[in-house]
Amino acid sequence: MSLEAFTNSFRQRTETVLRQLRDRNIVVLGDVMLDEFIWGDVSRISPEAPVPVVDIKRESTHLGGAANVLANLLALGANACVIGVIGQDFAGERILSSVREKSAWQTDDLLIADDSRPTTIKTRIIAQNQMVVRADREHRGAVNGETEARIIGAAKSAIEDAHALIVSDYDKGVITPRILAEVLPSAYGRMPVLIDPKLRNFDAYRPASLVTPNHHEALQVTNLEEDSDGALQTAAQKIRARLGCDAVLITRGERGMILVEGNRDPVFVATAAREVYDVTGAGDTVVATLAAALSAGASMTEAAVLANQAAGIVVGKLGTATASAQEILETIR
Repeated sequence: MSLEAFTNSFRQRTETVLRQLRDRNIVVLGDVMLDEFIWGDVSRISPEAPVPVVDIKRESTHLGGAANVLANLLALGANACVIGVIGQDFAGERILSSVREKSAWQTDDLLIADDSRPTTIKTRIIAQNQMVVRADREHRGAVNGETEARIIGAAKSAIEDAHALIVSDYDKGVITPRILAEVLPSAYGRMPVLIDPKLRNFDAYRPASLVTPNHHEALQVTNLEEDSDGALQTAAQKIRARLGCDAVLITRGERGMILVEGNRDPVFVATAAREVYDVTGAGDTVVATLAAALSAGASMTEAAVLANQAAGIVVGKLGTATASAQEILETIR
């Protein structure tokens, strides 16, 4: 098959998958947060300390963490809701109103207000298109038993009408072994179950269809050091054996991705990024696109290629960003 014929065939397949998303419901469970950006210029160094003085020009806020996964799903054309915890504060209200406005499937009871913890906020100061500093406001302790029970109830109810489940674990305390033990078996076998993992809960991510660590996480959890194709292939196989999951996809930044599925040969997907401006939220885009594609009947390899295309789009944008279905189709064309 010629390159042109392959490209045309893949584009047609992509169009079919993306068109089916309007009928797919996807549940996101995880750590929601607010991404705050302060944009400005630097022209001098502070006389008080050897640090730049940023002349602020504008500010913006975006959904972050699991809420950014939701935003990515909606940009692709899927129906989606997010389940998580917010504080009883202004940032929590901002997240609640934003997700309510963006998603017709989102209900207020899916974001649980907890007055014992603040809404997670990541504040980034950007000058001349470069991050100067990031400041985090958060509480990373595990949620209490009452909140766990409410999360489990909301998740089990939401997946009744879902076609895929994403666990977006940012290690902020919302995802606990108890929640995973209750929710994952209820979804697995009925729909694709995808995990964007962190090390604290690693052995609790079962059962799952696909686990998506980055290369640093994959090497750390398998006690490997060499960041090479061979070592990452070994890491993926070890993770799959350890968790009993169907597949493992390791994201490798500018080196693309590696997919290990069952007993098949590994699939290496070269990066689609043309120019990298900001990697903020790229992992959210990857797991959202994977889940959307799998929910619409794509194979693991097809889903990985589409996720790679979507990630290549968002890293070419500044700040927390999403990739639309139309943008993905344009990159394939």
